[in-house]
Amino acid sequence: MSRINTNIPALQAANRLLTNQQDLMTRLERLSSGLRINRGRDDPAGLIASETLRSEIRGIQGAIDNSARAINVLSVAEGAMNEVSSLLLDLQNLIVTSANDGAISDAELKANQLQVDSILESIDRIANTTQFAGEKLVDGTLGYTLSGVNSSDITTVRAYGARIPDNGTRTVVVEVTSSAQTAQLNFTGATTSGTVSENISIELAGAKGLEVFSFASGTSLNSIATAINGATSLTGVAATVSGTALRLNSTSYGSAAFVSVKALTGDFIASEGSTSRDYGVDATVLINGTTASVAGKLASLRGNGFDLEIDLTPERAATLGTTTTFYITGGGAKFQIGPDVNTAGRVDIGIPSIATTNLGNNDVGWLASLKSGGQASLIGRNFAAAEAVVNEAISQIATLRGRIGGLQKNQIETNVNSQKVALENVQAAESVIRDADYATEVSKLTRAQILVQSTTNILGLANQLPQNVLSLLG
Repeated sequence: MSRINTNIPALQAANRLLTNQQDLMTRLERLSSGLRINRGRDDPAGLIASETLRSEIRGIQGAIDNSARAINVLSVAEGAMNEVSSLLLDLQNLIVTSANDGAISDAELKANQLQVDSILESIDRIANTTQFAGEKLVDGTLGYTLSGVNSSDITTVRAYGARIPDNGTRTVVVEVTSSAQTAQLNFTGATTSGTVSENISIELAGAKGLEVFSFASGTSLNSIATAINGATSLTGVAATVSGTALRLNSTSYGSAAFVSVKALTGDFIASEGSTSRDYGVDATVLINGTTASVAGKLASLRGNGFDLEIDLTPERAATLGTTTTFYITGGGAKFQIGPDVNTAGRVDIGIPSIATTNLGNNDVGWLASLKSGGQASLIGRNFAAAEAVVNEAISQIATLRGRIGGLQKNQIETNVNSQKVALENVQAAESVIRDADYATEVSKLTRAQILVQSTTNILGLANQLPQNVLSLLG
């Protein structure tokens, strides 16, 4: 080279040295941060994919945290119901003990009533004070709000789950396509004067039990009906008279209800020595076009975003061809357990009040009626009615606990397990894109260090090349 103003080899060596130094700084940055992508220019396409995966990771982590909190909330509510269930069992024991009328004094009965009052007060206290993070759980705050429920068609609605759009309502349309019926047997063997013409003895049985009745020849049908109705609470069978016919009906509806008459002496519905029996019929009910599960006139539906029970009035359960409409306008507990905020990633449950005024039903009465002065108090000695109310309350609490347990175990806990697997796989995918491979980066660091050192030496040699021109000047 015979030019000295422009040292081309030195420029080339300097450019190469700069490139090698930048590569060295990149390796040092990746090794110090642990990331292969620290800024957009490192890998633009990889950065976009990585940020998308990071967004999914944050959503999954939030879903896992939400699920854990939902489990905590439901555990608190279920714990309160467990205590109420224990109190109801104690209440049942007091009723059975008090029903031993021949061996219990009035003072003991009053003492038992005091315990009943205390138990009912404790149940109300639990209902009103159970809370999580300041939110009441079992006082009805987390129950669904309903509108348009016609009391002449529906006695009670218990909504345990409904997917309601945000700030929207859910319409419920109930249609009876086949009526509910009681069990029924008819006696038409009376004389024109409305009396029986022979001595008869029958064994009458219903859903609640059986009794034996004996009637002399000439006993009127009205007298027979009066005797049977006097034992309705024991048998579950009621009698009515129409002209010269006696009709026996079960007091409840559905296939579980029955009337059975065994003629012990004489002919009465069945011939002597034989038995006649009839069963009730469950209604056929459509809820929003879906066939509901029905026991008598109590229809329940689980599915299609619903979990509810509807108790129809006897008149509505027997009326075909018309529909009853009401609306679920809000309420319930909504748990966002999915990574995306939508109804598919949410589970809903309604937790109705477990206060004494809300346990029971219109047919058997309410738990609050067992208080002193109530219709089913022990002092009034209406023990069968009191037991029926408590049994219904026990069943309701058990059903609600089962629903909460099913939601916790089958939906939320399984969701946690699946989300943890998803989190593991998404994090692995994001790591492949974004994290630095230390083995690769260390080897590239070593290469960059060597290149920087070598290009530095070469740059020094290149800077000395113009000195060769001096030899031409002699």
